[in-house]
Amino acid sequence: MSIMIIRRGIPEVFRGIVSEDVTTAKEFLAEIEKHFAKSDKAEASTLLQNLISMKYQGKGNIREYIMSMSNIVFKLKALKLEISEDLLIHLVLISLPAQFNQFKVSYNCQKDKWSLNELISYCVQEEERQKQDKTESAYFASRLRAKERDRRIPRRKLLRVQNKRNNLRKANVSFAIRLDT
Repeated sequence: MSIMIIRRGIPEVFRGIVSEDVTTAKEFLAEIEKHFAKSDKAEASTLLQNLISMKYQGKGNIREYIMSMSNIVFKLKALKLEISEDLLIHLVLISLPAQFNQFKVSYNCQKDKWSLNELISYCVQEEERQKQDKTESAYFASRLRAKERDRRIPRRKLLRVQNKRNNLRKANVSFAIRLDT
């Protein structure tokens, strides 16, 4: 009786995949489950591809980025594919953009290895330092542009300076030609 209810309740597409020899509801559900079994190899391959191809774009929070990489490693661990913490740290460092190059060099020069938590805290500090440098340089550049705008050279004076330079070049060239002859 229950198998008849299940057969009526599922879409027609799935009705044909289970043979008519199945007599109990438990066997029927087990047959359907076989067709929807996922491959651990395919999932592990996809997760590894995602982990290796991840690149930090500089947008968002670097802590969340590293935690998402760590989350993928834990998913791989559940699939019995273990990645050491040292390898994860190197993958994180490789995925950082060029503005973190000085940070990477300082890690590579140290004898001590960092834990994942240390890496996260150091990366957050480096990101904050870079943000401060960016705002300071933007302020400095805007101040320079304002000063340049105030010191515009009048066009007549600019033309006179350019003419003097051209005349000096001509004189130097003619002097060099006279020495050669």
